[in-house]
Amino acid sequence: MSILSGIFAILIYLMVAYLFGLKLRTRRPFPWGVTRRTLILGGLLGVALHGVALFSAIFTPAGTDLELVNVASLALWLASLLLLLSALKTPIENLAIALLPMAALTLAIQLIMPAKPVLLTNASAGLEIHIFLSILAFSLLSIASLQAILLAIQDNHLRNRRPGGFIRALPPLETMERLLFQIIGLGFVFLSLALFNGILFVDDIFAQHLVHKTVLSIIAWLVFAILLWGRWRFGWRGRTAIRWTMAGLTILLVGYFGSKLILEFVLQRI
Repeated sequence: MSILSGIFAILIYLMVAYLFGLKLRTRRPFPWGVTRRTLILGGLLGVALHGVALFSAIFTPAGTDLELVNVASLALWLASLLLLLSALKTPIENLAIALLPMAALTLAIQLIMPAKPVLLTNASAGLEIHIFLSILAFSLLSIASLQAILLAIQDNHLRNRRPGGFIRALPPLETMERLLFQIIGLGFVFLSLALFNGILFVDDIFAQHLVHKTVLSIIAWLVFAILLWGRWRFGWRGRTAIRWTMAGLTILLVGYFGSKLILEFVLQRI
């Protein structure tokens, strides 16, 4: 059942991303009488099926499996869910063109090449909350990075007086920037909660196998804090906002997935 759910989720993700991409490229109505809302709801069906496959992969009889691909799939599942729910009210569905194929790819790897389990056993409720908050923060900030990339392309086209092509299908630059900072602000809140929760419930947050992740997470938190302060105090926007956003997410990526990669495949531990 979980394998079938995963296969159908992959097919739906790719179809939804293709139709959004086709609409963006041609600026014509969706084919087959499909509407924007119907396509978003279809994407949410894919998210639900992805969730079924993900649940059985992570929550096993032996314990919670936090193997690298499972965590990446969970982060992309959550990012896809948040993006599509937001797209019901806000015109950010074009971010699904990049996000949904990434979610489909990690799900395919999860189904085709299951890795050795990395089980989290006897974890406290506080530690599980810390992990969930961390993944939620990372998912939101991943959406922000995709938004920043799209904003950079839009800004470049407008600076070079080339407003045609798919740029016409995007919301105004001011709207795109406002959405970017709303997403970053929400992601920053959850990142702050994750760090605070980690201090309270992780036995030694600066232990040898956690110190790199902890330090880099704090640095990323500072990057996003400076960005939000710069936006509030100096009105930072455009390329400045894009650079700070990408820098913060890159640090988070290295801090979490880089550390996890080393721990799982080099040191053979969680």
